[in-house]
Amino acid sequence: MSTTVVAPLTIEDAELLVDAARRAAEGAGVTVSVTVLDAGGHLLAFRRDDRAVLISGETSTRKAYTALQLNAPTADLVDAVQPGGLFHTLPTALDRPLLFIAGGVPLHRDGRLIGAIGVGGGAPEQDHGFATAAVQTLA
Repeated sequence: MSTTVVAPLTIEDAELLVDAARRAAEGAGVTVSVTVLDAGGHLLAFRRDDRAVLISGETSTRKAYTALQLNAPTADLVDAVQPGGLFHTLPTALDRPLLFIAGGVPLHRDGRLIGAIGVGGGAPEQDHGFATAAVQTLA
C-alpha cells in the first residue's frame, strides 16, 4: 500500500505569507493584521502593526480559522450564513467562533489542506485580495 506524503506548511512558508500580505496591504495604503494557521489550527505566524486597530488581530485569526474549518475562502461563505443559506444554523460553539467576512483563505498543497491565512484591517474585499495575493507566493 502506498501513501502520498504532502509537505506540511512550514514556519518559513507562514512568514512568507505574512510578509506578502503585509506588502500587498501597504501597497494599497492599508494597515492589516495577518494570521497563518497550520492544518491543525495551530498558530504558525502572526503580525499586527501598531497602527492597526486592536481587534484586527482577532479578526484575522477568526477569518483564518473559518477558512480552515470549512476549507473555503470566507468570501465564498458570506451568503451561506444568511437565512436560508447552507450554514445558517451552523453552531458556533467551536473552540473559536467562525467569522464569515471576506479575508480568510485556505492553503492547499498537492490538493490537500495544509493551513489557512486570515487578513483583517481593511475592507473585506481588500482583505480577501491581500490574502489571495499572499497565497500566490506559495504556488
